[in-house]
Amino acid sequence: MSSLLLSSQMDNQLSDLVNKELKVDVAAPNKSPENDKAGNHSKRTENDKDGNHSKGSQNEKGGSQSKGKGKSGKFVLKTPKGTRDYGPMEMAYRREVFNVIYSVFHMHGAVQIETPVFELKDVLTGKYGEDSKLIYDLEDQGGEILSLRYDLTVPFARYVAMNKIDNIKRYHVARVYRRDSPAMTRGRYREFYQCDFDIAGQFDAMIPDAECVQLVHQVLSKLGLGEFTIKINHRKILDGVFGSCGVPSEKFRPICSAVDKLDKSPWEEVRKEMVDEKGLDEEVADKIGNYVKLSGREELLETLANDELLKSSPSAQAGFADLKLLFQYCKSLGCAEHLVFDMGLARGLDYYTGVIYEAVLTAGQNFGEEGPVGSVAGGGRYDGLVGMFDPKKKTVPCVGLSFGIERLFTIYEQKMRAESNKVRATQTEVFVVTACKGMVHERLKLLGLLHEAGIKAEGSYKNNPKILNQLQYAEDNKIPLVALIGESEVEAGVVKIRDTVTREETTIKREELVETVRQKLGGL
Repeated sequence: MSSLLLSSQMDNQLSDLVNKELKVDVAAPNKSPENDKAGNHSKRTENDKDGNHSKGSQNEKGGSQSKGKGKSGKFVLKTPKGTRDYGPMEMAYRREVFNVIYSVFHMHGAVQIETPVFELKDVLTGKYGEDSKLIYDLEDQGGEILSLRYDLTVPFARYVAMNKIDNIKRYHVARVYRRDSPAMTRGRYREFYQCDFDIAGQFDAMIPDAECVQLVHQVLSKLGLGEFTIKINHRKILDGVFGSCGVPSEKFRPICSAVDKLDKSPWEEVRKEMVDEKGLDEEVADKIGNYVKLSGREELLETLANDELLKSSPSAQAGFADLKLLFQYCKSLGCAEHLVFDMGLARGLDYYTGVIYEAVLTAGQNFGEEGPVGSVAGGGRYDGLVGMFDPKKKTVPCVGLSFGIERLFTIYEQKMRAESNKVRATQTEVFVVTACKGMVHERLKLLGLLHEAGIKAEGSYKNNPKILNQLQYAEDNKIPLVALIGESEVEAGVVKIRDTVTREETTIKREELVETVRQKLGGL
């Protein structure tokens, strides 16, 4: 018994010595010992905070280095233009954003589907208007002409038609591809994730549409990215304006595509495109300008509904009626305060037929010369798209939305870094530490016990790691708890539980380990 007491005293002395030797600043992960696993990370550069690639690295720039070969003529490893790698810390930020979006999707009862990353080219052709030129075409593969998917909406419509589905509320999170001009700091890539939520089926007017607006409101509110606006408009209102102003019906979609650029370009440039490129009469373009520059709330709806030019347009009046109802439903859902009726919102894709909406952040978008991020979510009603794939042209009305995850991530990461909020790259809850040599089997037994209980745990990959390196690894990676054992603990059937932040230690019986860890984790 005296031998055990002496051993315990020695352990306490060792613990005191270790605490003195450990760095006081436990939030400096870039200084962890490089030789442990507890140090299994490779060496980091001076600028490499939190294990990320340093600013300005080729991975962050997304292939901004010279093409192919460097000055020495050697091949340069880089990511393709418009793409990037994501390190552990970036993935931790992305995981937080994804989790918020998934939680809201599940809250609304949506089911998940998956579709191929490429489709038959004919499936995608003729659905995107002028943006069709951004589709990536693939080489002929076994007699099939294929293209990478441009979005998740057209594949969803194909899925609904092919499986003869009458109604479904689904979400889909996956990569899409566009041959666009990338702007990396603003979250515009050639390969990027979209997070889609859609409701297909014949339902009463504006109830599903209002749910989509509510969902956008909930996600942006939960992410806490600052003030935002949800712009709404209606394709029937735009068509009514175009028709009343004298636009030929065959030019409705090209002119709509031009109006869609108002969020990025001044009216003068949009007008010039209408006249010079689309062949629209100058007087007609000026009439359109009188309408598409307007934005407001329900009062503007009333004003335009009584407009002399639009009173005789059945299309415009149907659109006004829908938006009035949408405002009422959004008030009942508690998401109307961010709604703005914006006549300049057009959504350039051809398949929209009714309500359209787009969410933009109104603060926290300082991204230098490349300008603001732009819209972070958008969508609308597309009642005719499924019928384009059905042999009998059976239509299934649909409404949905898509979150631009890369843009949300860009702003979220900037916000977290500005607030010095440290997100853990690892989800490990317990790090198992051995204090003596020849204890690898005891460490593995403890890890097995924790894993069997569903507790996230890891330990060193070395047979005889130094205790200091192991404890430093746990602190550097913000692993909340350490389970520490030495020869005396094994003989006595006990384990020391160490709080990584306070460095306080508690000795417990081995059979109490799982329950104690769960209690301590629950209190963090």
